[in-house]
Amino acid sequence: MTERTIPILPCQSLQPVLDFYTALGFETTFLQRSPYPYAVVERGDIELQFFGTKQYDPAASLSNCYVLTDDVDTLHEAFRTGLRAAYGRIPTRGLPRIGQLKDMSYGVRQFLMTDPAGNCLRVGQPTSDDPRHRPAPRETFARALHHATLFVDSKEDPAAGAKIIDRVLDLPDERPTPTQLVRLLVLRVEAAGRLGDDATATASLDRAAAVALTAAERESVRGELERLTELRG
Repeated sequence: MTERTIPILPCQSLQPVLDFYTALGFETTFLQRSPYPYAVVERGDIELQFFGTKQYDPAASLSNCYVLTDDVDTLHEAFRTGLRAAYGRIPTRGLPRIGQLKDMSYGVRQFLMTDPAGNCLRVGQPTSDDPRHRPAPRETFARALHHATLFVDSKEDPAAGAKIIDRVLDLPDERPTPTQLVRLLVLRVEAAGRLGDDATATASLDRAAAVALTAAERESVRGELERLTELRG
């Protein structure tokens, strides 16, 4: 016997969703308007199906699915390139959006991508045979970044992640290193963007851009600085 699992995801309107996945290199292999809206998109072995419902609110979506790949870096770059060509920029806030590629603490390298219908695709490559969460670091700011990343980029709870970052950056007697500060602030921008908090996003962007870094420090947070530029755009 051979089995497959295919996610069937909701949307308010099919066309914006199909346009989004076309930009990512998917092909629409089935489309019907009646008796109800339904579509199928495919890219290689990835198949996603969608049904339309007018009562659906993309901003309140909790829909998720996980896409496993053996080359997450290449897929991430291909998706970014397609979105830049289609939208004139890489969408980083609101709907749709694509997140930063990250090594998570539970043995995967992944990124999150949310389509115009609010459906979140977690695209990842296993980096370990052990899917259990690694212990959090003991140092104050490394520990905060560990937990905030889990809330923002795994549990999809940006409010909880923002609370962790705000609390640790307000400590009266401890200060993060410059690279820790940049990493925390970039994640804070991500959280603010998902919460629709433009004022905090802008303030955190400006604060992160103003952090003084040595050449070595700048190289160690090169990915975060590139993400900062994308988030500002």
